Amino acid sequence: MALRNAVMAALLEGEASGYDLAKGFDATVANFWMTTPQQLYRELERMEAEGLVTARVIEQERRPNKRLFSLTEAGREAVRAYTAESRGKPAVIRDELLVKVQCADVGDVQAVRSAITERMEWATTKLARYEKLRQRLLDGRSEEAYFAEAERIGPYLTLLRGMAFERENLQWGDVALRRLSQRTDALHADD
Repeated sequence: MALRNAVMAALLEGEASGYDLAKGFDATVANFWMTTPQQLYRELERMEAEGLVTARVIEQERRPNKRLFSLTEAGREAVRAYTAESRGKPAVIRDELLVKVQCADVGDVQAVRSAITERMEWATTKLARYEKLRQRLLDGRSEEAYFAEAERIGPYLTLLRGMAFERENLQWGDVALRRLSQRTDALHADD
């Protein structure tokens, strides 16, 4: 998936500056797409040149002028075309932590355990942030009411997927840490 598709998905929420998009990426599409602010700004420039977004300048005192981006009709058509494309290949996992775990039997097991613990802490932090976003989206409504009343349900559905992913990271981390401890304890029992 191209970054532009994730940017267009974020702009479906409405007009935003590049800074706001970069900051808000964590709260909108970061549960399924990561980027750096530099990549985001470069992509916005390309998208503007291609007519997918338009930018208006807001003059500010004591700060640089701000450019607010919004989807053009061509951008909305690109979103429609993208969503109509046939399915791509399923996502694959490319995770350096899993390579380290693969090597744990001959590597530094304690360092691997620390890396798993760090991943679990990150997942816990992300889950808390996602839960705050979920509560903000629901705005006191039940999920059923949200799905019946909300203008757009895509952001909520992707948020649920992001939450499930982080919960799975925590479940896997628990299993991995427990099994690594059992293995280490068994090996030291023979000493």
